[in-house]
Amino acid sequence: MLQLAAPLVLAELGWMGMGIVDTMMVGRVSAEAIGAVSLGSVLFYAVAIFGSGLTLGLDTLVSQSFGARRMMDCHRSLINAVYFCLPLAPALMLLVWCWVPLLERFGINPSVLRQTVPYLMAIMWSTFPLLLYFALRRYLQAMNRVAPIMFALISANGINLAGNWILVYGHFGFRPMGAEGSGWATCVSRVYMVVVLASYLLYDATVRRTGLLDASLAPDFRRIRELVRLGLPAATQLSLEVGVFAAATALIGTLNAASLAAHQIAMNVATFTYMVPLGISSAAAVRVGQALGRDDVHAAGRAGWVAMALGAFTTDRAVIRTAISLLAVAAAFQLFDGLQTVATGALRGAGDTRTPMICHLLLYWLLGLPLGYVLCFVVGWGAVGLWTGLCVALILIGSVLLAVWMRKVHVMAASYVAAS
Repeated sequence: MLQLAAPLVLAELGWMGMGIVDTMMVGRVSAEAIGAVSLGSVLFYAVAIFGSGLTLGLDTLVSQSFGARRMMDCHRSLINAVYFCLPLAPALMLLVWCWVPLLERFGINPSVLRQTVPYLMAIMWSTFPLLLYFALRRYLQAMNRVAPIMFALISANGINLAGNWILVYGHFGFRPMGAEGSGWATCVSRVYMVVVLASYLLYDATVRRTGLLDASLAPDFRRIRELVRLGLPAATQLSLEVGVFAAATALIGTLNAASLAAHQIAMNVATFTYMVPLGISSAAAVRVGQALGRDDVHAAGRAGWVAMALGAFTTDRAVIRTAISLLAVAAAFQLFDGLQTVATGALRGAGDTRTPMICHLLLYWLLGLPLGYVLCFVVGWGAVGLWTGLCVALILIGSVLLAVWMRKVHVMAASYVAAS
């Protein structure tokens, strides 16, 4: 599990590092540029996270096929995922473009808005490369090929840094583009990631003769429907999770600048620590799926439990000791955040993407956010109250998904015994 999870954790940290580099580079331009990159990234990510979530079905299909040694099935799933991305990319780009006329109605500062729109229009062109990257990544990690994923993301940080330096400040004959330049740098780095993974695939197919080059290129609409069936609940679950924290940010933004700044700091710390269980979650989906592909339900159960043990012990003790109130709340739910994230991955490997979606909808949006609103604005706890409400929801989500996984393991074991 560690051999598979460690490179994926580093890849997730590398993914977060690109956003940090963007903020640091435009931070030397102006406060408005920082605001433009921050706002534009949130708006793009709100759309892109749904599209990337639709490729999560590959975790189930490819890992189970690989476990069953049906390599041609693995290749066919990848090819049809690429076909699915072709119409999906322009649809998502249209949604991103639709943000532009709405921004003026949101009361955004005009100086920030002037830089947000060019940034958004630039980063929008990274949609198709981003979808391709996620499809290639899911395919590779489901077959235990994780080193190229880690290399692609870590080295892409260098490409992104160089692109920012050239385009944001205007070097090598380019005009200074500010926030827009950061958007184009991100776009170039995402194209680079796709090129790295595609080059590795071609090399692997040629040298190891994996059979990828012999796979049929004919569309398989049944397989595409299966990808959508598995991916749509997973994409919805991701959107619900990202959306509830976006809503919390908007509510805290009505308090005062100090509360919003504290919220952003706590979010950055919590997001950084979240990258660890997120990488373990991907490994859990792969290991569970591969075991089920081999018809080894006991190995699938062990893989899920090992992953959850790793995810549960990623709590940052330094955060717990921090005196800042929001970070204390964030530290309190790290255990359950790890559990719910890894349990979601384990269930995805077993083909269950609906249960996590339902849990996030009911407990985040119908319980946690309303509770947080009451604690924040009615009881008067401020930002801590809102975080407390979300913390309660997260604890319940982690507990419920843990119970669902326990039941899933018993059901799989009983089915195996009955079939024997």
